[in-house]
Amino acid sequence: MAIIATKDTRLVVQGITGREGTFHALRNRDYGTNVVAGVTPGRAGQNVEGIPVFDSVADAVAEQGANTSLILVPPRFAAEAILEAAEAGVEQIICITEGIPAHEMLEVYHYIRPRGIRLLGPNCPGALSPGIANVGIIPAEVFKQGPIGLMSRSGTLTYQIGGELAAKGLGNSTIIGLGGDPIVGTSFIDGLDMFQADDQTEYIVMVGEIGGNEEEKAAEVIAERITKPVVAYIAGFEAPPGKTMGHAGAIISGSAGTAAAKKEALEAKGVRVGTNPTEAAQLMADLVTKG
Repeated sequence: MAIIATKDTRLVVQGITGREGTFHALRNRDYGTNVVAGVTPGRAGQNVEGIPVFDSVADAVAEQGANTSLILVPPRFAAEAILEAAEAGVEQIICITEGIPAHEMLEVYHYIRPRGIRLLGPNCPGALSPGIANVGIIPAEVFKQGPIGLMSRSGTLTYQIGGELAAKGLGNSTIIGLGGDPIVGTSFIDGLDMFQADDQTEYIVMVGEIGGNEEEKAAEVIAERITKPVVAYIAGFEAPPGKTMGHAGAIISGSAGTAAAKKEALEAKGVRVGTNPTEAAQLMADLVTKG
């Protein structure tokens, strides 16, 4: 069945006339995603290789039935773009943009969450359901179709583990980039619940990293209500305390948020945790082999 990126996705790309917007809109369309519209204020009536451009997301929804938005705009416009998509009635929003101020994302989060709108990101690579649809910047050629749901705070580690799984003959139902910022729209818990409800997903891989306590909270939920086998990898075992490591959300505060603490919390709830991407992929391969 797949989730988020599906055969029913009707995608509008906000920022489609920019270099990145054009590149990824066409790349997603070439993969098979139904890209129905683009938005750039002041460019209504134009098109990008046949994709109609509108001044607003509301127009794209009204004219083309867009139900999912991909945001590829500069940081100073991105929070406003998310809110515009939400107000236009878009059901799912994928924000690739990195560097949105945390106070702006806090406002966005408290607007969209009560309305049941699904937001991936910001600072995420998007979502891919192999063989069905790609919404974002994930290199689809790395992945194969299969029964393993994969969700991650890191884009590049997602690609690495996906490649490791594919090399072992294993594939994914859907790959979800959650985003590496302190405030993102979709948590590990949200992803676990979506994969639990997805008929195509039989196994789940979590790729976490230092900072925050999302992985620890996810461990509790896995024990409470997730019946599908889960394997995890936590990036940052060698990270020094108090130093941001790559992502804005990847920072250890005192003894909290360390990779070791997250590994311990997950393993205490029965989740097998790899110490590197290769080991995590092998742990999943072992589970699949055992059935």
